Amino acid sequence: MSTDSPPSGSSGSSGSGSSRHVPVVVVGAGPAGLTVGNILRAGSVDCAVLEAESREFIERRPRAGVIEEWAVRELQRRGLADNLSERAQRHSSCEFRFGGERYRFPYTELTGRHHWVYPQPLLVADLVHEYVDVRGGDARFSVRDVALHDLDTARPSVTYTCPETGERRSLTCDFVVGADGPRGAARAALPTGHARIARHDYGIGWLALLAEAPPSSDCVLFGIHPDGFAGHMARSPGVTRYYLQCPPGDDPDNWSDDRVWSELHQRLEGAGSPPLTEGPLIEKRVLDLHDHVVEPMTYGRLFLAGDSAHLVAPIAAKGMNLALHDAFLLGDALVAYLDGGDGSGLDDYSEACLRRVWDYQEFSQWLSEVYHGTSAGDPFRAGTTFARLRRLFTSPVAAAAFAEQYLGTAERY
Repeated sequence: MSTDSPPSGSSGSSGSGSSRHVPVVVVGAGPAGLTVGNILRAGSVDCAVLEAESREFIERRPRAGVIEEWAVRELQRRGLADNLSERAQRHSSCEFRFGGERYRFPYTELTGRHHWVYPQPLLVADLVHEYVDVRGGDARFSVRDVALHDLDTARPSVTYTCPETGERRSLTCDFVVGADGPRGAARAALPTGHARIARHDYGIGWLALLAEAPPSSDCVLFGIHPDGFAGHMARSPGVTRYYLQCPPGDDPDNWSDDRVWSELHQRLEGAGSPPLTEGPLIEKRVLDLHDHVVEPMTYGRLFLAGDSAHLVAPIAAKGMNLALHDAFLLGDALVAYLDGGDGSGLDDYSEACLRRVWDYQEFSQWLSEVYHGTSAGDPFRAGTTFARLRRLFTSPVAAAAFAEQYLGTAERY
């Protein structure tokens, strides 16, 4: 890791007369950015977290809810999982429903591993509380017009508009963590041609729904149906996430509550299963499913993390887990360098992250074909979809391979 001084004549384009220096500026207060911030505070490294939304907003924003066991262990090891350990639901199986039948996949029986269900807003609230209220971290919410400068020097800076005064402010730093999503300032700061952005569009939409209703099953349900995929995922004892396959770009207003529940009942039908518990739908939005990966995840002193670096469709519930994996590696690497001069973790960061990223992307593609093959209107794809499902429930080797990818438990990536 180079520690050269900024070159003579560096622009210093902070745009502000008043500037403060911190070793690390984290842009974005999602799971990745807040986890990095907490790791830095635990390592006695000063940092500042900048977030475009208010604290109240990010603590309520509905997002993912499945956390893999290895990620929970890492959060626990770092003192970031007290509430999660007490309140999260432990899941040990999932269930595929197709052809009017139910097929339970007991992955904990096969592997001894499990999933945790803990809504992302709760995790974000926990991480904000730990970072700001417990560890005394500097977090600045509702900032505007964030811009990154001089990233290819040893003294980058980040500027933003203060929401209270309207003044432009500047933070110089040694490193910038870009964790503000695919449309954030960090991605925008990448020079043209520096990174390869690989993208995959599925040509499929999902109607994402939140129902104020208790879960209708003790596990995740995957409905494989000629009319389209349907999913059921618990979020809390009183809230359930549902998905319905729909045309990409569809208008949520096309889906009345009656139509939604009718389709859910039909696509999640399984012999002997109790009917779904209905309730008010408090969210309806259409997701056009796509993935992308930025390679490399670094530029100069900028390190991307989470959705800034890679977006994986919610098909396999991998996004929050990848964000946490980035954060664990990056937080530890920054502490090692700033505390003791060991730059090996920063040098290896992008490659180490991307091995897991690409593995999860491949699994998402495989699972998408299982979810959507029967509704494609192609008898060949429908036939291969059912072949995959039959293999999953008749071959111990196939079951073990699926469980490893579903749980993210491979020994090496």
